[in-house]
Amino acid sequence: MRGFAVVLVVPLIACGSSPTTADQPDAGIDGMPPPTRGFQLRSPTIDIDPGKEVTYCWYFHTPNTVDMSIKQWSSHMTPGSHHMILYLTPTDQQPVDTLSTTQCGISNGTTGPIWTYAAQTEDASAQLPADDGTGTPVGQPVKAGHSGFLQMHYLNATDSVLHAHVELNAYAYNDGVTVTPAGPFVTFNRHIDLLPATPTGPTPGMVNGSCDVTPDEKFYVMTTHTHKQGVHTFVKDGGNTVFDSTSWEHPGTASWNAPTFYRFNSGKLTYQCEYLNPNTYEIKTGDSAATDEMCMAVGYYFPAPDGKGHFCLNDFMLY
Repeated sequence: MRGFAVVLVVPLIACGSSPTTADQPDAGIDGMPPPTRGFQLRSPTIDIDPGKEVTYCWYFHTPNTVDMSIKQWSSHMTPGSHHMILYLTPTDQQPVDTLSTTQCGISNGTTGPIWTYAAQTEDASAQLPADDGTGTPVGQPVKAGHSGFLQMHYLNATDSVLHAHVELNAYAYNDGVTVTPAGPFVTFNRHIDLLPATPTGPTPGMVNGSCDVTPDEKFYVMTTHTHKQGVHTFVKDGGNTVFDSTSWEHPGTASWNAPTFYRFNSGKLTYQCEYLNPNTYEIKTGDSAATDEMCMAVGYYFPAPDGKGHFCLNDFMLY
């Protein structure tokens, strides 16, 4: 999924959030200290030449040796990093420690990568609800040695080479704590086809979809994800607007806490993305933030029994 979500305040799937809890250490030039309970991921350092825009994926196994429930994610990106997305996968997509710019994301497959956390600011944090409404905390399950990858979008707007990397901390509940499992609800639209701009100006475009949601699924965050041609996105529940944004880079989030978690009473999550293409070339669905576009709604909800969540392709629920 890029499999968007999510992206990611309390709770926030960290698109532009800032640390808000005692679990979050200060992030500085020496990076973040690892969690007392949990694990840390640190990508390889990559040299980004002046003016270069590129997306890398780094593949790994999580270093936790036992299954864990994550209560908070925190990340640090060095200068030159535009955004990062953590995907967990049921099997290895590439050999561990592979660093690649090819087939980097979710647009080439229909299932597999599970959007787990995202950040678009240098320091970001996402804390899951401490109370599901019954007094039980909410957490995202991560199995021991879980396969996954970090998608990292870099843009060097300076005149010097940047040495870039990202760091991600996963803070886990103590062993034995009863946790309600959470998972992502992600939509992905393959129908994007933006015609080149004309002499009179940028060319508009739009895609949308509608996905089934059950009323017992309680959402605690919702956002959207596009690339830089995106000018307006929204998520609706029947006639009710759940989320609305006019910023592709920092779309923000809608978030809810106990006891007012959001339920889609209409039984449908409807999403829409609108675009203006100012380029002289056609743009279609793809993972590259430089040359492709995306339309995704990304929410997080519970209960999600295995933490896998849901993935809706266009209008069709794959799981």
